[in-house]
Amino acid sequence: MIIIDCIQGSDEWFSARAGNPGASNMNKIITSTGQPSKQAKEYMYQLAGEYIVGKCEETFKSIHMETGIEREAEARALFELIQGVEVQQVGLVYKDAAKAFHASPDGLIGDDQGYEVKCPMMKNHIKYLLDGKLPIDYFVQVQSSLYICERDTWWFMSYSPGLDPFILRVERDEKFIEKLRAELDKFCLELAVMIRRLKQ
Repeated sequence: MIIIDCIQGSDEWFSARAGNPGASNMNKIITSTGQPSKQAKEYMYQLAGEYIVGKCEETFKSIHMETGIEREAEARALFELIQGVEVQQVGLVYKDAAKAFHASPDGLIGDDQGYEVKCPMMKNHIKYLLDGKLPIDYFVQVQSSLYICERDTWWFMSYSPGLDPFILRVERDEKFIEKLRAELDKFCLELAVMIRRLKQ
């Protein structure tokens, strides 16, 4: 595991991510059921372009997304208070020296835990509280983070001011991670070939 110590959202962070598949987009490579995603080729085109240009393509951020980002520090402080832990903020984590893919976790805890926080719209937070399980939309991201950051446990938190937080401990799903590893290796090889063709 290689940690890039930079501020998420900084120029250095965007540069490190350019053309490099990340945990938050792994659902474009593999679905939560372990099947290859139909979005893989389009995602590969995007990453190849980013690699050649040397920067990430700009993406739209809604007012809800901006508000969620602003609340993350508040949520993290509450999580640390409730759990009695310190969350180490990191910029970006590569799995190994190959730097073929990465995760940008919301935090690492000790030597074997990680942390992901979402600050969703109130209606979605209520749904998470009532369901009491990891939202399927974040299953691939969390398991990918566990794999890339070499952790045993990942904490998922949903936060909405004025409501109880939803905090869930998630363990590694080794069967899924094996499928993830296979699809990711295949994807990265095809991406490298595509980039080489573009350079020629």
